[in-house]
Amino acid sequence: MLPGKYGKQFEDMQKKLQRLEEDLKERVVEGTSGGGMVKVKVNGLEELVDLKIEKDVVNPDDKAMLEDLVLAAVNEGVKKAKKLRESELAKITGMMMPGVV
Repeated sequence: MLPGKYGKQFEDMQKKLQRLEEDLKERVVEGTSGGGMVKVKVNGLEELVDLKIEKDVVNPDDKAMLEDLVLAAVNEGVKKAKKLRESELAKITGMMMPGVV
């Protein structure tokens, strides 16, 4: 354990980061594609938690289009979740630290 003032600051930051991780698991952003025909929900830990596909976009003869729409929606959702996580992390650390938590 770190001594004195810095040890306490480190412990406090560690607790805040643990709370942030719990909070981010519950916070959800949405990614869409195809004018809303494909919607995904991604939590702040960048986990896909929901996927909705409108029946009008399901065409067995054009499977590639549906795959592209799903990929686009997931990528948008993950980007939003990453931005949310980085923003919340910056509030705790005072600096942007991509890829941490």
